Amino acid sequence: MISTVKKAIRPVWAARAMHKSAVEVLKQPVPEDTVTASFGKFISELKPQHLSPVVLHRSKRMVLDSIGVGLIGSTTDVFELALQHCQNMYAPGDTSSVYGHRGIRLSPILAAFVNGVATHSMDFDDTWHPATHPSGAVLPAVLALSDMMPANNKPSGLDFLLAFNVGIEIQGRLLRFSNEAHNIPKRFHPPSVVGTMGSAAACARLLSLDPIQSSHALAIAASLAGAPMANAATQSKPLHIGNASRLGLEAALLASRGLEASPLVLDAVAGVAGFSAFYEDYVPQPLQSPGNDSHMFLLEEQDIGFKRFPAHLGMHWVADAAASVHKILVGVGPGTVSPAQVEDILLRVPKSKYINRPFPESDHEARHSFQFNACTALLDGEVTVQSFTPAAMSRPDLHALLSRVRLEHPNDNPANFNRMYGEVQLTLVGGDTVKGRCNTFYGHWRNPLSNDSLRKKFRSNAEVVLPSEKVERLIEVVEDLDQLRDCRNLLSQLQ
Repeated sequence: MISTVKKAIRPVWAARAMHKSAVEVLKQPVPEDTVTASFGKFISELKPQHLSPVVLHRSKRMVLDSIGVGLIGSTTDVFELALQHCQNMYAPGDTSSVYGHRGIRLSPILAAFVNGVATHSMDFDDTWHPATHPSGAVLPAVLALSDMMPANNKPSGLDFLLAFNVGIEIQGRLLRFSNEAHNIPKRFHPPSVVGTMGSAAACARLLSLDPIQSSHALAIAASLAGAPMANAATQSKPLHIGNASRLGLEAALLASRGLEASPLVLDAVAGVAGFSAFYEDYVPQPLQSPGNDSHMFLLEEQDIGFKRFPAHLGMHWVADAAASVHKILVGVGPGTVSPAQVEDILLRVPKSKYINRPFPESDHEARHSFQFNACTALLDGEVTVQSFTPAAMSRPDLHALLSRVRLEHPNDNPANFNRMYGEVQLTLVGGDTVKGRCNTFYGHWRNPLSNDSLRKKFRSNAEVVLPSEKVERLIEVVEDLDQLRDCRNLLSQLQ
């Protein structure tokens, strides 16, 4: 926890000291010994040489995937609403680009916001453990800030990746200070909390803020963080990522101008809630500064989960389990499972109220419904982007299957993305049963997508918005990002 030393009373403590014995010495942490200060120092002192080949490889995959889901996300209704809001309600800006929209530029803050909304508008963005969506909160802010920098002072590709990785690392470190954070959330949506902090950290690194400014950026961001889980499965959920991205950028810019905040925001201070306000079991530890030594990034220890279809991560277990049942009943090739075959459908899944939605009425609810995703995979053998269109959602066969679904929550199936499983059991007319189970879906950090699969997903997403030649160029640019003298080639390909 916080180390303390005896020291002379400073003027700031004088009023409090008046009430103490003349021989009593007030104990306070030395500023550089606090958890908050250690994070500021880490952000400021990390260098490109600390990025290992594994971290570079994995983070470039994250950048590519996040750009792809942002591009297809720029076609959604919620993105269009957010874009119109920014264009109509704020003074126009012409600094930072907007995913997939040539000729539209916004101020850096608003570009970070709308691109963050695009990234999460279909719930298609990457996921980590403990649970959060790490890239969506950081990448739009780093892109917008890079756009903001003068043409003769753009960050190199390696500096860009360093800032991005700082933002990812800070999120992971903060999440590991809480056991509560390891489970599927109930109170705060994690990217609205740690994502805001990660965005601030990434932008502080890109702005080359000193350790004190960097810690202030984190403290400012903490005052801008947090969104309730009640807005999951609504059009407001993508705003969580958009706000995390823009508010983190704003926090770093305010810190760069000299705005100050609590020097103890990440510390455990009895009777005063800092970052612990978000996690009741929060127990912070200092972050070691790398100095000249190597730093072991969390991304090197644990890969990222990439989604194969646009829905809440928990849906991928039941969809894979249901797809295996479909294969048993239909075999290889096209075909569907008829509701006339099915007497009962039992899903054995973790208990998590906000993803238990028997009859979803919108695509946002469907993306958060165990029942919808299992039944879709039973019918079609897979879940895709098209599964959430109005036509697909209104199919009579789908609704017939939904009416037959029951849920069980076994004690050995916790609401935890690292330990859960999905099981689908069909009882057929006549009494036969067929069962499918998924312990680790393809795309999970334990079973990551291959480079070919990740690029296939990227092409499928990006080509909805961009011409194929630009899509291929983006793949090349991201692959060579750490070799680029500046990041203008990346910025120019996004519209």
